[in-house]
Amino acid sequence: MSGINRQLNHMMETEIHVPIGSPTIRKFQIFVDEHNVTEGAMKLIKELRPGWDPNLIRTKLFTDGTTNKLVGCYVEDCLDDVVLVRVYGNKTELIVDRDNELKSFQVLHANGCAPRLYCTFQNGICYEFMQGRALDTQDVRDPVLLRLIAREMARIHAIHAHNGCIPKPNLWLKMRKYFSLVATEFTDQASNVRIQQEVPSQEVLEREMMWMKEHLSQLGSPVVLCHNDLLCKNIIHNAKEGHVRCIDYEYSSYNYQAFDIGNHFNEFAGMSEPDYNLYPSREMQLDWLHTYLQAYKLFTKKGEEVSQLELETLYVQVNKFALASHFFWGFWALIQAKYSTIEFDFLGYAVLRFNQYFKTKPDVMALEIPK
Repeated sequence: MSGINRQLNHMMETEIHVPIGSPTIRKFQIFVDEHNVTEGAMKLIKELRPGWDPNLIRTKLFTDGTTNKLVGCYVEDCLDDVVLVRVYGNKTELIVDRDNELKSFQVLHANGCAPRLYCTFQNGICYEFMQGRALDTQDVRDPVLLRLIAREMARIHAIHAHNGCIPKPNLWLKMRKYFSLVATEFTDQASNVRIQQEVPSQEVLEREMMWMKEHLSQLGSPVVLCHNDLLCKNIIHNAKEGHVRCIDYEYSSYNYQAFDIGNHFNEFAGMSEPDYNLYPSREMQLDWLHTYLQAYKLFTKKGEEVSQLELETLYVQVNKFALASHFFWGFWALIQAKYSTIEFDFLGYAVLRFNQYFKTKPDVMALEIPK
């Protein structure tokens, strides 16, 4: 098989397929200046909500994002219809597959897991505001919310959005792409004292990446539709409806089940000032994983009895894949450090993630899947 055919084949195996009959996404040839989001947002609202009185439209800028700029538009005193306008961050097409994001959005919406996608524009998307409250590092530890999150992740993982062939994980493909960007884009890194002193060398990063692929691919974790970025702020709790929903699907793809869960456990530490002492204890993880396995087996019609062997196996898989999550976001942060216009210490974050990888690796690798 030629190299091009192999590449096309791999793309088909990792691609998400939108259900037949899904609504067509409207496209507007409007460009929104990321330094003046409100003006561009108003042009889009004119198209999407022509009945709204321009004098009564209010906007709210959301400042939590580390990839994009986000503004909510609504009519005064009418918060049941809020349109979110998200402007892609500078050069984020290097790290986000925008076509894949749209497909994920459509598939998740078709399965009741995501809001409506209203349109795309030249450098962003507009979608429905999901009612509820974004969670924080305390919330994800709450026993009630913890189980709601586990069930919701199981629901997403059970969605079949493929074209018939067995899906393949895109983790290694994506990590290799990020690494090549870091390698080529940081040719001037010798002049950056911080990178030189605090970030592991390219040789070390490549060696660890090869080691990870060799070891973590052997763990037998199923490949499912994953969110891949389940940090606290990407989980919305609707107390009135009694459920949680996940938002922001930029990194969604087919991936290892255990990666998605391990990545979420890493996010217990928080984002702005991560504290890895908040990583869930074994007891908390087993509670979470038991709820998850029950729901996943139910959604995939495999009963709902969870054996101790299944539970212990998933526990080991999840903690090993949590290592890969540190590396993935370490690479991501290095790329963002160069291009992003968002106020955030991306370089410091990269250093933190790589440090945590090397700190936890010995203990995690000592874990063994029960026979």
